[in-house]
Amino acid sequence: MQRISLAIHGGAGTILKTDITPELEKAYLQGLQDALTAGYALLEQGGSATDAVTLTVEILENNILFNAGCGAVFTKDGTHEMDAAIMSGKDLSAGAVAGVSNIRNPVALATAIMRNSDHVFLSGKGAYDFAMNQGIATAPEDYFFSQFRYDQWMQIRNSDTYALDHSKESELIVEVKDKKFGTVGAAACDGEGNIAAATSTGGMTNKKYGRIGDTPMIGAGTYANNNTCAISCTGHGELFIRAVAAYDVSCLMEYKGLSLEAAMNEVVNNKLVKILGEGGMVGVDAAGNVALIFNSEGMYRGAKSSDGTSFVRIYKEE
Repeated sequence: MQRISLAIHGGAGTILKTDITPELEKAYLQGLQDALTAGYALLEQGGSATDAVTLTVEILENNILFNAGCGAVFTKDGTHEMDAAIMSGKDLSAGAVAGVSNIRNPVALATAIMRNSDHVFLSGKGAYDFAMNQGIATAPEDYFFSQFRYDQWMQIRNSDTYALDHSKESELIVEVKDKKFGTVGAAACDGEGNIAAATSTGGMTNKKYGRIGDTPMIGAGTYANNNTCAISCTGHGELFIRAVAAYDVSCLMEYKGLSLEAAMNEVVNNKLVKILGEGGMVGVDAAGNVALIFNSEGMYRGAKSSDGTSFVRIYKEE
C-alpha cells in the first residue's frame, strides 16, 4: 500500500531553548501542528500532494509567528516583499513568485501560476496583475504588520545592515551564524505516489534593491521530481542558491543512487557547510520516506506519515 507522508518546516537557525519562553515555544509547536494536521488530513482524504503542500504552507503563512504571509519581515522601505514557489514531481510543473506585496497567501499565487499560466516565474507588478486576474486574495499593509518584526526593523532601518532574523527577541544579532531563517515550507507524498514541494518567505529584515533569496528559485530552495524527491529549504538564501541545494539532492539520488536521507545529509552537512551555508531542508520521496535535515542549532519542523510517524519539534537535540 502506498505510504502517504508530509514534512514541514517553519525556519531554521540558532534556535535555543534558553532563548524561547515556554509560552512562545507552545505557540510555535501548535502552529506547526495545525499546519501538519490540516495538510495530512487532505492527503488522507485522497488529496494530491500539490494541494496538500499548498494548504499546509497557506496555514503557516497565516500564522504571524512565521516569516511568511502575515508575519513577513519589513524591507528597507518599511514594506513587505514576499516570495514563494511550488513544484509538482508528477510532471515537473512549477510556479514561482517574487517581490510581491499585498498578496495574502503568496503560495496560492505560485500555485495559480503553475496551473493557469504558460510561465513558471513571475515578479513584482506583473505577478500582482496576474493575481488580480486569477482572483487571488489580497490584504492591506496593516494585515502584514507584526510588532515583533517592526521592532526588529526599527533597530537597523537607518543602517546598511540586514538581518535574516533574530535568535533573541531582546537584541539584534548581526552575525549570520546567530540568525534564524524564517522561511516556511512543506513536502508531501500522496496516495498515488506523486510528490510535491512548496516554500514561502518574507525574506530578510531591512532588505533592499529587490533582493530575492532561494525560496522561489526552482532547484535552489524548492524542487520536486517523482523519480527522486521533493525538497523545501530554509537557510541563508545566497548560499543555497550557489549550491543549487534542492536540485543537488535530486542529482545525488538520480546519478549516485543515494537514499533521500543520505542525499540530504550530503548537501546539508557537507556541501553547504563547506561554503558556510547554514540552514536545513525537509524532503520526501515517492515511496513516502521522509527526512528533515539541518546543520543549525534548531529548525521548526514536523512530519506525519501513514507508517505511524508523527511529531513536531524545534531544537537540535530532540
